[in-house]
Amino acid sequence: MTTTHTVRVPGATIHYEVRGSGPALVAAGSPMASQYFAPLAQALADSFTVITYDPRGIGRSTIDDPTQESTPDLRADDVLAVLDAVGAERADFFGSSGGAVTGLALATRYPDRVRTLVAHEPPLLAILPDAAEQLAGTDEIIATYHRHGLGAAFGAFMAQAGFPDDEPGPDAHDPAAPDGPPQEPSEQDLFEGGRFFTSELKATVTYRPDVTALTSGAVRVIPGIGVDSGHLLTQRTTAALAALLGLDMVEFPGDHGGFLPEPAAFADVLRTVLAPSRV
Repeated sequence: MTTTHTVRVPGATIHYEVRGSGPALVAAGSPMASQYFAPLAQALADSFTVITYDPRGIGRSTIDDPTQESTPDLRADDVLAVLDAVGAERADFFGSSGGAVTGLALATRYPDRVRTLVAHEPPLLAILPDAAEQLAGTDEIIATYHRHGLGAAFGAFMAQAGFPDDEPGPDAHDPAAPDGPPQEPSEQDLFEGGRFFTSELKATVTYRPDVTALTSGAVRVIPGIGVDSGHLLTQRTTAALAALLGLDMVEFPGDHGGFLPEPAAFADVLRTVLAPSRV
């Protein structure tokens, strides 16, 4: 059974969903909406109370100021509001891509609310040895959006990320996507894409984890990497995070969006790595 709810936060209304029973587990992306985590959440609902949500301005979550910057700290505050609304004193957190950066901010700002953080392929470009070059590439992607629009910017983004031209990005695995030729983006698609490139991307990739807070607190951090992600930029960023924290990476099925095509296998690994936090 899935229940849907909303919670009002400063400047936005957050839509969230709750499935299953057991210890609380948040599964989140950014800017991915909750629908992309539904198969994974369903696969985990026998072991956890799984909470998924739409980030502010994405999906069914509204935002008062569409130009507001989506920082990891702000997104962490939104997660905290959802946890409070659910009544979860502590939760495990699985964050993928930008959601993993949200999780790092959550664990830093509110360590007493997080048991285990699984940071799956966080795009932390600022901690790479060639950070200046990579961040300049991000600036060019944003400039491409302003000059040539969403399609060109997304193509440039995928190229920097390491996806070949003929390889679909993670969203292509959307289980709700219709069959047939690609459709024209909806008004909501255009809004969300524009918000990503103008208000979220830079704040996410420039985030620098607080190593002291993450290594000295009670939160258990697990850097997660897709077994097929060796060609992706996020393989390098995840390895860099693991090195900063003195941790090993844990392999998950698939690549950057491995939880989409393989939710059951992905859930099995996630259930295993989270087991110690349930003792």
